[in-house]
Amino acid sequence: MEALVRLRKAVAAFGVSMAVAGLPWHAVAAEAFTASTDETVVETNKGSLIGAQEDGVYSYLGVPYAHAARFMPAEEVQPWNGVRPAVTYGENCFIPQMTAVAGDELFNPHRYMPMSENCQFLNVWTPGIKDRKKRPVMVWLHGGGFTNGSGIELTSYDGHNLSKEGDVVVVTLNHRLNVLGFLDLSAYGDKYKNSGNASVSDLVAALKWVNQNIEAFGGDPGNVTIFGQSGGGYKVRALMGTPAAKGLFEKAIVQSGSRVNSVTDQASSRKVAELTLANLGLKPEEVGKLDQIDYYKLLAASDKALKDAAAQGAKDARYAPVQDGTYIPENPVGDRWVDQAKDIPLMVGNTLNEFETVIRNKMGDLLADNKNTWDQGKAEAKLKQRFGDKADAVGKAFLAAYPEKKLADAYFVDLYFRPGAIRDLDLKAKQGGAPVYSYMFAYESPVLDGIAMSWHCSELPYVFANAGLVKTSTGGGEQALALSKKMSQAWVNFARNGKPSAEGLPEWPAYTSDRPATMVFDAVPRVAVDLDRKVLQAAGAL
Repeated sequence: MEALVRLRKAVAAFGVSMAVAGLPWHAVAAEAFTASTDETVVETNKGSLIGAQEDGVYSYLGVPYAHAARFMPAEEVQPWNGVRPAVTYGENCFIPQMTAVAGDELFNPHRYMPMSENCQFLNVWTPGIKDRKKRPVMVWLHGGGFTNGSGIELTSYDGHNLSKEGDVVVVTLNHRLNVLGFLDLSAYGDKYKNSGNASVSDLVAALKWVNQNIEAFGGDPGNVTIFGQSGGGYKVRALMGTPAAKGLFEKAIVQSGSRVNSVTDQASSRKVAELTLANLGLKPEEVGKLDQIDYYKLLAASDKALKDAAAQGAKDARYAPVQDGTYIPENPVGDRWVDQAKDIPLMVGNTLNEFETVIRNKMGDLLADNKNTWDQGKAEAKLKQRFGDKADAVGKAFLAAYPEKKLADAYFVDLYFRPGAIRDLDLKAKQGGAPVYSYMFAYESPVLDGIAMSWHCSELPYVFANAGLVKTSTGGGEQALALSKKMSQAWVNFARNGKPSAEGLPEWPAYTSDRPATMVFDAVPRVAVDLDRKVLQAAGAL
């Protein structure tokens, strides 16, 4: 009893600290926060967890789903005795030391928590426990490329509202990144054969945990959707071609995650490992000493190796899953989607402006030169500046595709992420298997007079039903809240039955080779056919 009292006091203090820090602790003053052995304990296959219940949603935070030695595949955690508290987030993976905040920090609040190599933790939000309701399960894979980020980095990732409004189980997770997740030491012995995919083995372990335990949290282990944005989208694509992940999820959503290959080639990854050892003054037979090297020293050696490998002719030297012929036998989506992906319903989409807006440009320049103040002459001059002799064709194609926009908006159209998305969509449609759906997020946030437009990450509060929580991003007005309700419900319905739909949206048809339809999410959502192919062609990007 004394221990339970201490736990409750700690939880109460944590709730207050979250509120003071401006972090999303839901209705701290108005709603009771319950963490009780009588009401919020759940049994997993490794032991008991005590979570919390608030505002109609149960949460279990910092749940260990695996453990692993450095460079080794993820393994199941050891069972524990007693009841393990699950009311605070677990440690994030180590990431490079930050010299500045993220480019969209002004709009999307970020959270930075303690870091550890032992970072295999997940978080669960659910409307009910032990009730056998078999709710759809939505597993979120965070962005940050394969180098940065965490399952709780953005306030937008909070799963409370999506779980409550959609009656779904939401899972977010941390996993190994950068040199810890992708240093391919397979040339130095069978012990390291999967080291280049250590991070992917974490993701697979998390999905196995979901498969084995989510029913106790009111979820359906036979109806799991993985979804991710940016680097998280790359991870979704990688898992669609990873045999170890087969059967662990039924649907997939890729948000702004089709720009680059989701895998790298083994010749490049092994060259990076070779140069990393050399940068540390280690001989091949001394590879075991890597286990004891300080993380930041190891990272510096590996970062240098990436540059050196590229200079020496490596085709694709970067942190990424490795197409090694065994763990990931082939590129999940190269000239085609792998057969493993054929029966997985898929959604693929982008934001209209991605990195062409606030993230890439200096804030001062944007504030002083807001495109919403441009007249026709300035808009034409800016298009000429970016597109040269293609400016007129780009402008005409853009206005034909987006008649609700202005010519000035064409200057900021994304040409980097969308071509990859169209490639992925076209290939999935041609595969002739499960349907694929396309979307474009084109809603312009009113914050700071609309300077940010539809930037990379801007759709996240809407997907997570958090438009009212992250007002710095959305403005929190009636229009934003209405769009958030429609988008989050569309994601939930896709997770529930494989077809995105929502009240207030037009009928959303699948993207097919003969009718490549795209849902445009704007103040007034609409469906367009072959939306931006001509824009990209006019700009020479497709």
